[in-house]
Amino acid sequence: MSPKIVSEWDRTQREVRKAAKRRAKAAEDHRKATSDLHDFIRAARAAGVPITQIASEAGISRQAVYDVLAARPS
Repeated sequence: MSPKIVSEWDRTQREVRKAAKRRAKAAEDHRKATSDLHDFIRAARAAGVPITQIASEAGISRQAVYDVLAARPS
């Protein structure tokens, strides 16, 4: 095997590992943000904020807000 092929494989292997780590971090960040959003939706509703306003602020549908409120807290 020529050194160029090996070094190209080494480089791409490192890039694959880095991309996998970024993907795992993004998945964890998404999980945390979703959990926080659910908590704040419940808090906003408990404070009397209208569903329409919560949906607008969160950038989600009213039905999504109702779905969060209907789900059991985790």
